[in-house]
Amino acid sequence: MWKRCLLGIFVLIIAFCAFGNPAHRTENVFLITIDGLRWQEVYTGMEAALATREFAVWDTNRLRAQFWRETAEQRREALMPFFWQTIAKRGQLYGNGNKGSIAVVTNGKKFTYPGFNEIFTGSPDPRIDKNEKRYNPNVSVLEWLYQKPGFKGKVVGFANWDVHPYVLNTQRSGIPVWSGVETNFPGSSDPRFALVQEIHDDTLAFWGDMSFDSFFFHAAREYVRVKHPRIVWLALSEPDEWAHEGNYAHYLNSIHNADRYIGKLWDALQSMDEYKDKTTFVIACDHGRGSGANWRNHGADVEGAERVWQAYLGPDTAPLGERTNIPEVTHSQIAATMAALLGEDYHGAVPKSGLPIADVIPASARK
Repeated sequence: MWKRCLLGIFVLIIAFCAFGNPAHRTENVFLITIDGLRWQEVYTGMEAALATREFAVWDTNRLRAQFWRETAEQRREALMPFFWQTIAKRGQLYGNGNKGSIAVVTNGKKFTYPGFNEIFTGSPDPRIDKNEKRYNPNVSVLEWLYQKPGFKGKVVGFANWDVHPYVLNTQRSGIPVWSGVETNFPGSSDPRFALVQEIHDDTLAFWGDMSFDSFFFHAAREYVRVKHPRIVWLALSEPDEWAHEGNYAHYLNSIHNADRYIGKLWDALQSMDEYKDKTTFVIACDHGRGSGANWRNHGADVEGAERVWQAYLGPDTAPLGERTNIPEVTHSQIAATMAALLGEDYHGAVPKSGLPIADVIPASARK
């Protein structure tokens, strides 16, 4: 009898060693934000009514060949293949208002700095009412994690907007953020990263406060390859700029590029022992936009600009795919969700923050 008991215990030990602890596997979180990307393009793809000369589409046939398909499902996959071929099958997507899944910002401002403050702190702040270089008085979830032993020196940002370092209050938090200019980023001795920096500096500045997203993707990938941080914020910003300029063709192509960067980054991490099967991607925008001819705009007075979307992909997130007919989620829940994925209780420490999204996190982290 005792031999059978010993055999049973032995089998359980072998099973545990083989499969590990299924309750919590995420050790790293990558937050990837895509500024101003509407939920409409994420879920229905190219909008034919906007593919006109009024919105800088000079070659309609070419744009339609790239992104127009007969059904919304086909169009969205043509625009964002990684989202729909990988995340929709292995992760979770929120915010398709056409299917009973609503995601919103709660700050009422519906523009960038308030949106990022809500994402990072878990609650809106009426003091954050301008897109200006003003250090955030609030402590972000990244700064909160950065103070913990397991994350000190392991948090970094690659953010395409010169105000982004102020959102994380790099002066106080000490979190390095590479924004291309006015950055506290210490640099890297890696020659590949140095080349990205050099090409960035040698490229004509098309906008005054930001650059092209490709630099930030490549900088993040090269830094991660050498330094292995645990928490990374990659902020892509081109879609918002092209939308404000009313250039729908560039807007769509920048979305397509963002999806491609995310897919390439995911593949790179899955090839590295430090990240493979223990990394979760949290992907979101900072605000929505208007609809119809008002697609270029957002802000407190723009109807519908509070509508956003979220996506999650990682070892602890059940593969529920595109969520339908579920309760509303908010961007104020992202901070606590990120922390819970790492086994930390941000909402408990900051009760005014939103609750973590239960379906995204492992069962062991649910209250």
